Amino acid sequence: MSASRIERALGETAEAVTDCLDRLLPAPDGPEGRVAEAMRYAALSDGKRLRPFLLVTSTGLFGVSGEPALRAAAAVEMIHAYSLVHDDLPAMDDDDLRRGRPACHIQFDEATAILAGDALLTFAFEVLTDEATHGDGAVRCALARGLAVASGASGMVGGQMVDLLAAEHDLDLDGVTHLQNLKTGALIAFSCEGGAILGGASAEQRDALSAYGRDLGLAFQIADDLLDVESTAAQLGKAVGKDADAGKATFVSLLGVAGARDYASELVARAISRLELFDGRADLLADVARFVIDRRH
Repeated sequence: MSASRIERALGETAEAVTDCLDRLLPAPDGPEGRVAEAMRYAALSDGKRLRPFLLVTSTGLFGVSGEPALRAAAAVEMIHAYSLVHDDLPAMDDDDLRRGRPACHIQFDEATAILAGDALLTFAFEVLTDEATHGDGAVRCALARGLAVASGASGMVGGQMVDLLAAEHDLDLDGVTHLQNLKTGALIAFSCEGGAILGGASAEQRDALSAYGRDLGLAFQIADDLLDVESTAAQLGKAVGKDADAGKATFVSLLGVAGARDYASELVARAISRLELFDGRADLLADVARFVIDRRH
């Protein structure tokens, strides 16, 4: 599939998920309206919506679509949006720009941004555990537990902690891989496995999609590291070069540009091999994996 067709597929899913988020998130009203406005600002901003795309596409492998898939995808995007809001705070990465516009704490204020992130985090689980997402309570519970593990101290939050400490430690390749498996890879892996949970997949199918997601997550991060040294803030919509300025190890600093590209290609090939048991029905996921390492923003 050509890059333009992949971008169109990503765009169609992004539009559907954004519409779902718009319906789910409350419009500003009353004295608490400011935090609702900040939630909408963070979650409805432009973005690739890669994680929702992976969840919707994975769910489609099992004949599930429509509102259940979109609600689960929206919950994942709320978690991702909350993480970006908190990552940008002065106490974390201290970034003023996100997705080409002021970060949430710049647009509103620091306290409001913290509350907006907190609210997005908790509302994601409210959405997942609602019967509108799935009629089977066991499925809803599995989704909520999987997302909690991926986004908590054993996943994304743990990775952010390692990242904050990275400037004080000389991480080797294993260390950087561990960091990114947690910070970036865990939520991407859940997005793939979450589709399998929602679709009632077998354990083998769940494991295959989760492994695909872990490999894809690392490849995605390597592509981000490459863009960080080869692109501008205007092109990416966020600050660039901050890891290098802080002396943090990245895949590019450890492997060089050419080495990082080669490693990303190896990861994508491995990710695609995980999809073989789907007998060609997961070709879109394979195409997305190839697209991820060739993207320019």
